[in-house]
Amino acid sequence: MKIIDTNDEGLRTLIHDYPRVIAKFTAEDCAVCKLLAPPFNKFALEDEYEHTLFLRLDVNENPVARKLMDTRVAPFFVTYCRGRLSECDTLTTEEGVQTMLQHLQTCTDTAAE
Repeated sequence: MKIIDTNDEGLRTLIHDYPRVIAKFTAEDCAVCKLLAPPFNKFALEDEYEHTLFLRLDVNENPVARKLMDTRVAPFFVTYCRGRLSECDTLTTEEGVQTMLQHLQTCTDTAAE
């Protein structure tokens, strides 16, 4: 599945439309965000995560996303299981993103799969 660029409103809608969602909150001037872009794209295309929706939001353009980050910095990742926040953290490595995705895989929705 490709990555969807969205905004605060889209995030609120999409987390209820898909059983598993991972959102990457990024910023234009964030070097680590750029470093993690290729792995995030790679994970989005892997068969293992075909039932996971990948979202990207710019924190500078989305005040709700920025508030969710609180005092943390980009890149900030958030996972949702059936519309509920599951996990959130600032991640700086590909392995960190993969671990968060693997945790999200335990979220099941038999009606959707």
